[in-house]
Amino acid sequence: MPHGIDHLVLAVRDLERARDTYRRLGFTLTPEARHPFGTKNSLVQLDDQFLEIVAIGDEAAIPAATDSFFSFAAFNRDFVAAREGLSMLALRSDDTFVTHAELATAGLRTYDPVPFERIARGPDGSERKVAFTMDFVSDPRMADAAFFTCQHHYPENFWRLDFQRHANGARSVESVIMVADDPAARGGFLVAFSGADAHLTTPDGVFIDTGRGRIELLTPAAAGAVLGGRVEGGAARFVACRIGTGDLSKTAAVLREGGVGVAERGRFLVVPPQEALGVALIFSE
Repeated sequence: MPHGIDHLVLAVRDLERARDTYRRLGFTLTPEARHPFGTKNSLVQLDDQFLEIVAIGDEAAIPAATDSFFSFAAFNRDFVAAREGLSMLALRSDDTFVTHAELATAGLRTYDPVPFERIARGPDGSERKVAFTMDFVSDPRMADAAFFTCQHHYPENFWRLDFQRHANGARSVESVIMVADDPAARGGFLVAFSGADAHLTTPDGVFIDTGRGRIELLTPAAAGAVLGGRVEGGAARFVACRIGTGDLSKTAAVLREGGVGVAERGRFLVVPPQEALGVALIFSE
């Protein structure tokens, strides 16, 4: 089964504006890259995980979705037509075809795996081939969020230490947070997708330990208590992610220097969604 959180997809309308925003938040970003299916991205590489900031690069190149094909680009195009924010959760797979069979056996709606490759530029301008296979699953009750596994075929070409050093001290994705009116009724899909043995259901929500970060599906009230403000209910969607950092005081100083509005909530710093293009960022040690 999948092995923890690989990356989160943040869909935006203007990639360069998003890059500027995330630099102010203290992140180091990779250069802009292009996908063969019409999207472009820039990454925040962490320690064996990453944030993928995605925008539309060539709408004419976007393939349509079919019964057997989940279109990464079409989903994100439609997502940003309504809003910006976290659109997708990707879990790591070491073997897509084994994982695909396991997800199908678990009763999830699956699609044909999607392999692709692109050229990645390093900090020194050198170019190397990177390649991935995405394997999507879906739940019609979670139409505002997308889920897939990701296999890295040339990880030695993908990860670069210079891209993993961040002024804000960011190191890892500790959790991704969703909100739903009835988490208990939606949590079964996420448990099956993660393949996790360790999960807990409480009146506040469903908490799943993937072994590399948690998936939290919370009630609007519980999400509001975490984020320090009202969170609307409605369809299940991503609202926040928790970023692990080595030194929270250093993180706070970098955010202040960048002019970022931030709230201190005990041992956490919360950057509200209006400061981070539609997603709340929670920094913790």
